[in-house]
Amino acid sequence: MVPPTGDGGSLAPIDRPILEFLQTRLQATNQVAEALITDASGHLGLRVTLELSYYPDSVEEASVAVCWYTNDDFKIHYREVYPEHAWECRWDRHPNPHNSKDHFHPPPTAPTPGDDASWPTDHRDALQLIFEEVEERISELWKE
Repeated sequence: MVPPTGDGGSLAPIDRPILEFLQTRLQATNQVAEALITDASGHLGLRVTLELSYYPDSVEEASVAVCWYTNDDFKIHYREVYPEHAWECRWDRHPNPHNSKDHFHPPPTAPTPGDDASWPTDHRDALQLIFEEVEERISELWKE
């Protein structure tokens, strides 16, 4: 097997034009405080900081990290930070030894292995599905 490139999540390189498209779209929404393409330690990705006014005061930070590859594999990691812990989950499509190619690492700790799943192939549809799930999570937080 060919070793993964980029951040180890896929056999393909990161698709920077897709990250730039998503960055532009997300920056235009009220839910996003900031969307930056980052290259931390050679791992190109999109870091989205969510607007905290949508969250209860107990949430100190909320973010989404996106890696999208030229073969339409992806890793999208949602994270909430609290004073004493973090709550996170991850939607993935990439070759791996622990799950099917499409899989979900459930909250609150995003453990590996995750749960096998099926995601849309188009980046717009996948991100829409994920942000709908984030909105459901925010609604649940306000009910607690």
